[in-house]
Amino acid sequence: MKVLVGGTFNAIHPGHVEFLNHAKTNGTLVVVIAHDAHNAKPYAKPATERKKNVESLHIADHVFVGDATDYWKIVEQEKPNIILLGYDQQLPEHGESIIQKLHIRVLRAEKFGTCATRKLAHR
Repeated sequence: MKVLVGGTFNAIHPGHVEFLNHAKTNGTLVVVIAHDAHNAKPYAKPATERKKNVESLHIADHVFVGDATDYWKIVEQEKPNIILLGYDQQLPEHGESIIQKLHIRVLRAEKFGTCATRKLAHR
């Protein structure tokens, strides 16, 4: 079973680690880091650095930086069985046909702990 998760992973915190470990219990874990072009406001760290930070956790089997123009390109490449959303995430637009075509289950994780990147940013 292949599980795909995505996110910005600006500042890795315990909630991220728990989320990734939870996703990994279901099989091969593929992590997609949001491409720098996907945000009107620059991310705190470039995508390549955020990718290295997630890789350094040694939880994910594969870590990719998302495509600059197509959110769904890696999903079509990797063909996961499950897309696991974080408690506060929404699916990017226009993915319904890909999800149906590839028979992907979309699940939502519960919130892990009280830590959130937004809270860390305001400290």
